[in-house]
Amino acid sequence: MLINKNTMEIVILSENQHSISSDLANQYRILPKSVSENTLELYIDDSSNNQDAKEELELFLGKHIVFSPIDTIEIEKALSIYYRKDRQVNVSKSLNVDKGDFLENLLGEAKSLKCSDIHFEVYEDSSRIRFRIDGQLIERYKVERENYLELVNKIKIKAKLNITEKRLPQDGRITNESFDIRVSILPTLFGEKIVMRLLGQDASNIDLSTLGLQKEELEHYLEAVKKPNGIILISGPTGSGKTTTLYATLRLLNDSRRNIVTVEDPIEYTLKGINQVQLKEDIGLTFSSALKSFLRQDPDVIMLGEIRDSETALMAIRASLTGHLVLSTIHTNSAIGTISRLIDMGVPSYLIAETLNLSVAQRLIRKLCNNCKKEVECQKEDFPGNFQFPYEISKYNKPVGCNKCFHTGYKGRRAIYEVLTIDNTICEAIKNNTVTKLFSNDESYKSLSDKAFDILAEGETALEEIYSILINI
Repeated sequence: MLINKNTMEIVILSENQHSISSDLANQYRILPKSVSENTLELYIDDSSNNQDAKEELELFLGKHIVFSPIDTIEIEKALSIYYRKDRQVNVSKSLNVDKGDFLENLLGEAKSLKCSDIHFEVYEDSSRIRFRIDGQLIERYKVERENYLELVNKIKIKAKLNITEKRLPQDGRITNESFDIRVSILPTLFGEKIVMRLLGQDASNIDLSTLGLQKEELEHYLEAVKKPNGIILISGPTGSGKTTTLYATLRLLNDSRRNIVTVEDPIEYTLKGINQVQLKEDIGLTFSSALKSFLRQDPDVIMLGEIRDSETALMAIRASLTGHLVLSTIHTNSAIGTISRLIDMGVPSYLIAETLNLSVAQRLIRKLCNNCKKEVECQKEDFPGNFQFPYEISKYNKPVGCNKCFHTGYKGRRAIYEVLTIDNTICEAIKNNTVTKLFSNDESYKSLSDKAFDILAEGETALEEIYSILINI
């Protein structure tokens, strides 16, 4: 265990953390200080009965126990960070990957902690496993360098990949009982790095009304979705919830009267009654080629996982012109920027004006923990230099950290949306290439940065969480 001199917080090394279980740590209020072959040195709450605890722990752990008493407050804080009481899966105490259930325990823990990605990384003299939780990477395990290769091979076998191929990237999939896992393997300087993305199998419970759209935004969205043809585009960076919004839309449209086809990379959820196609670029099954085939399948609704190039963009526009409703995602910073992006891809502005029903931009923002957030004075110099304040605020909240949020300062996430409905005025602006000018003079229109600022003013999030949105838009 180390003491962070900058924050005075206790830091537990991941290789020491798993020398005791979460149950033992919380029951005896102990933390590992150092670990050797026969001795385990533990910090213990200075209010505990040390002698009884010592005898019991030596019996449980089979090692000589040495105690170092420490303040109750520091113990409580470290326990909430490193040994969460709400963990549903008992993690294996040993990091020996020879154990057959190591990978299963790891996946179970990741799911219980609502982890979206697991990173396996190897370096010159060490390797580690990190979890992405609420958008942030957290180191969970150290793995011995010599055991890392065996762990990689186990993952490759489960994902049906070539275990002898170590020079080229590989992609695979593992099907679990309650969720699917997308596996990406990348050769690096000291070995192969693996990222496993945990995907939900069932989208039957995803509902548009619960995603965070405001009442007026939801009304505009539903109105656009009800149209028999046209294109709806959702923009945002990776991890902003675009795919979830698309699946919620498909679930709404899914009935026996419609033929719905999708091409995705990867298929993140399965929906009964929808024909889903997995992208396979290595054999020529691209978004563009799949879309050409879709048009011969008598579709009513087409969902493209992403518009990546000019050919796909033009095909999507043509499909919407011929009486199909097309849903897709695109990488832009704003709903207005989507129009410029399509023009840059070579789509004529008059076709965009005729076919685009709705442009949506979205982001996911972490919410502050209501138990510990702290109000501070608003300092304008803390904001991006080019940010235009929509209105004055005197205070906002910042994260602090407590037991309820595991000392992260945040608890949960919410989505914010910028919804641009294409009416006659905007159609004319698209044709004349004056969309940006039109909205620069429209004070009633709320951009993503305005929405983010509203949430800051309401005290729901922190400036650090929305800073990138304020600076990019």
